[in-house]
Amino acid sequence: MLRAPKALRSVRVRLLVIALLPMLVLLPVLLGGTIWRWSGKVDAILLNKVTGDLTIADQYLGRLVETSGEHIDAVARSVALQTALENGTTDAFLEQERARLGLDFLHITRDTTWPVVKDALDGKWQSKIDVFDADTLAAISPDLAAQAEIPLVPTRGAVPTERTVETRGMVIHSAAPLTLPDGTRVALAGGVLLNRNLGFIDTINALVYRAESLPEGSQGTATLFLDDVRISTNVRLFENVRALGTRVSAAVRARVLGEGYIWLDRAFVVNDWYISAYEPILDSFGTPVGMLYVGFLEAPFSAAKRNSVITLSLAFLFIALASVPVFLRWARRIFRPLEGMTRTIDRVESGDLGARNAPVETDGEIAQVARHFDSLLDRLQQRDRELRQWGETLEHRVEERTRELHEANQRLERTTERLIISEKLAAVGEITASVAHEINNPVAVIQGNLDLARSNLGEDGRRAEEEFRLIDDQVYRIGVIVSKLLHFARPEEYSGADRLVDLSQVARDCLVLTRHQIQAAGITSVVETESKSQVHMSRTELQQVIVNLILNAVQAMPGGGTLRVATAEEAGEVILSVEDTGTGIDPSVLPRIFDPFFTTKQAQGTGLGLSISQQLVSRAGGRISVRSMPGGGSRFEIVLPAAVAD
Repeated sequence: MLRAPKALRSVRVRLLVIALLPMLVLLPVLLGGTIWRWSGKVDAILLNKVTGDLTIADQYLGRLVETSGEHIDAVARSVALQTALENGTTDAFLEQERARLGLDFLHITRDTTWPVVKDALDGKWQSKIDVFDADTLAAISPDLAAQAEIPLVPTRGAVPTERTVETRGMVIHSAAPLTLPDGTRVALAGGVLLNRNLGFIDTINALVYRAESLPEGSQGTATLFLDDVRISTNVRLFENVRALGTRVSAAVRARVLGEGYIWLDRAFVVNDWYISAYEPILDSFGTPVGMLYVGFLEAPFSAAKRNSVITLSLAFLFIALASVPVFLRWARRIFRPLEGMTRTIDRVESGDLGARNAPVETDGEIAQVARHFDSLLDRLQQRDRELRQWGETLEHRVEERTRELHEANQRLERTTERLIISEKLAAVGEITASVAHEINNPVAVIQGNLDLARSNLGEDGRRAEEEFRLIDDQVYRIGVIVSKLLHFARPEEYSGADRLVDLSQVARDCLVLTRHQIQAAGITSVVETESKSQVHMSRTELQQVIVNLILNAVQAMPGGGTLRVATAEEAGEVILSVEDTGTGIDPSVLPRIFDPFFTTKQAQGTGLGLSISQQLVSRAGGRISVRSMPGGGSRFEIVLPAAVAD
């Protein structure tokens, strides 16, 4: 078992840890968690604010679009327009109304390319955002085409493009139904070009970010995008240069224009980080053609959070430096008497039972504990003297009983040795027939190949090299079998065997020794030796136990069956199981099978095999058990403690 270093087991260190843990560990963790949650709340508040800012900007843009449609519908239904149509002064009238309403164009059309014109021809006014290409703008007015043209500025993080200029124009496109004097239905269409429309975007910025709505150092911005190009913005590229023609980042473009979602997060805008909100702008066809953006500088808020964290950290350090010495002084009053008690305990453990604390006369709890501890030591010293006296008396009695037990044990060991030898001789007799059978086959092979070699010898003797190799193999086989038989049959004191043995290897050797009985009975053997650990037991005694269990299993399966020998490890123990599919053991007989001279095989056995096996296993510090049921076979288990490597 691993022990903590002596310094960590000190009372002083433990009390210091208890005193300082809340201040130096728990409080920083709590402070850090609080700062983290506070930072998250601040970020959520900033996102909520920019969401509200985007709502205001969207409502203003929507109102502009709706107002444009209402104005054009009012002109289309006016008596003055009908009078102008009848008098042939339509162009002058429309130019006058265009200037009055602040429109960039106003004309009569039947072009059904645009959905707003289709709705007007169907009798309903409509107003939407549409994108006109350069030719359409030039056809209306060359000045509009020139106003719409914006050179693209290379922008970090934007989607790569080969375009150098944006020639399209984003227009508030409105149309209202109009009936000519001859009864023909046409549409009165008009609109406002939003490219370079700085008054429009500055109005949005003024509505969203009024004075003192942001902390000092922050700055609110608003932008209108055609696709991913800024066509109207108050974001500055330089001090007095607006960032027209710069482009939005690829991430924002993919999210807003590609997927059609609103972006609410921090974003890099031209040359700095902003808390930003982008929403897609749909044209009259329902296609995303641009974006509306509002946002404010992130830097002042990040600086405020950073300053707050620094301030809290410095305050914590100041409090810790001021309070830790106070805690240490309070703890020192506890350290001294406890350390005195620790020294007393060390002296007592080293054998000085006369050591005492002798605490100062105070009313403190620790002093009371020290006095009580001295009282316990007095009692302990008295009990030690009494126990020594009793121990001397018991020692004399134990010596007498030990001599008697030693003599009885010697007699029992001699009797057990004779029983073991008797049982071993019986097992050797059964194995001898198997060994003779195993030896006859190799000898026959040797003899046959020798005869063949003699007939082929001469100058062509090299032809018999394969046969001589077979002879060598069979001779080696004979040697292995005879060696295992002799190793089993020789008494332990002459075998030279180490008492530290591999249980799996011994089990496999015993299967070799009993192979003939197993095969002669038509039994299939299954070996599962998973254990690699060794056990402290005599090899010959362990062989005797395993051979006895295997032969018992063979005799329990006269009509054949399956013999399973397995080893395993569990919780520092090695388990050997011998399981058969034989006739099983009657429940009434099962409790007696380990009794000496008890047998169910009548003349075939002595009744000592399992009894001696149990004694041998118990003497090695193990145990043997059996589970069986009539007709369901039997399972014997030997459990031995695994040897611990030095």
